[in-house]
Amino acid sequence: MKKTLLALGCLVLAMASCSSPEERSSTTSTTTTTESPATTTETPAAEAPAVKGEGEKLIAKSDCIGCHNKVQKVIGPAYVDIAAKYPLNDENVNHLADKIIAGGKGVWGEVPMTPHSALSKDDAKKMVSYILSLKK
Repeated sequence: MKKTLLALGCLVLAMASCSSPEERSSTTSTTTTTESPATTTETPAAEAPAVKGEGEKLIAKSDCIGCHNKVQKVIGPAYVDIAAKYPLNDENVNHLADKIIAGGKGVWGEVPMTPHSALSKDDAKKMVSYILSLKK
């Protein structure tokens, strides 16, 4: 019974967090302007802004905002907390991209992350690269 209520609660949160594309674009444009230059130092300079922009846009279009926030824990961890735990490197990008696609639980608590099997590995890697660039 508790699992059913938890699942329904997560579903309601995900549905409630959906916003129109106009709202998303205004949110992402304000977040982009507040980034510090240090967030792109761990990836090659020519590639970092493009990947960061693409990853941020992919996240804005997905259901991630139902459980995650950039700076504050919601149901899942905040993106800055993920970035603090995992250094930005190919191994972590591949590992976390696989976790996004397959889903899972146990690393950040007992609430499972739903699988995103329709997401391509390349898109998941762009999302992870953006998240891991958000060092505090």
